[in-house]
Amino acid sequence: MKIAITLLLAILFFATSAIAGPPLVCHPFDIGNAKSLPWIGDGWNLTGSESYDNKNLAADTIAILDSDSTVLVHMETLRRATLYAGKDHLLAKQLLLKLIARANVTGTAGSAAALANFDAGYLAETYKQYQWITKSESNPDTGFDGFALVKKAIQLRGSDPQMNFAAAIITLNGPAGEHQDYAAKAIAGSKSDSLLARNLAAHFHGSQGETMAELISATSNVKVAKQ
Repeated sequence: MKIAITLLLAILFFATSAIAGPPLVCHPFDIGNAKSLPWIGDGWNLTGSESYDNKNLAADTIAILDSDSTVLVHMETLRRATLYAGKDHLLAKQLLLKLIARANVTGTAGSAAALANFDAGYLAETYKQYQWITKSESNPDTGFDGFALVKKAIQLRGSDPQMNFAAAIITLNGPAGEHQDYAAKAIAGSKSDSLLARNLAAHFHGSQGETMAELISATSNVKVAKQ
């Protein structure tokens, strides 16, 4: 993974660091004992031993998202869904279209609307980062501004440090001002959110790599390796 994009400014830490892969895809999120899509092994990727039937992916993913309002559960579920749908363009597009339609019918207020908009936007942003890995010319979210929906979700949800954590990861490449704000809110909110605190303390790439808190808080050139 060698292609790099430079982030100009963030907060708190002063060392230059390199991210070994797109974090929305290459970093598994800690969700405790919460239910998500089936997973085998401790790594970030599928092992090849999964027996999950992809034809149920859209229905199963939405059922999990509807059953749990924890944003980190949504982040990890959508990460897994991206990997399951990675080799099937039509399946990936179907899931995204269903999440967009789900967001469109939830209205413009309340927690359900916030989460539905977040899910559609976050999946689109995860697809973009997955495309960095595969170098595919085919992307189901082409022309769709996923981050706009994530920002809308944050406005609807109010002060949610886990959503700010998601936004901080998405904006690692900028805009720097927005990224700085999201990172600060996520770190501050983790003081009263033990699950988020565990995720911020987790290392992005191996036990010797940066923690997620350090990653989203680096002040000098943070390089996000696409591939």
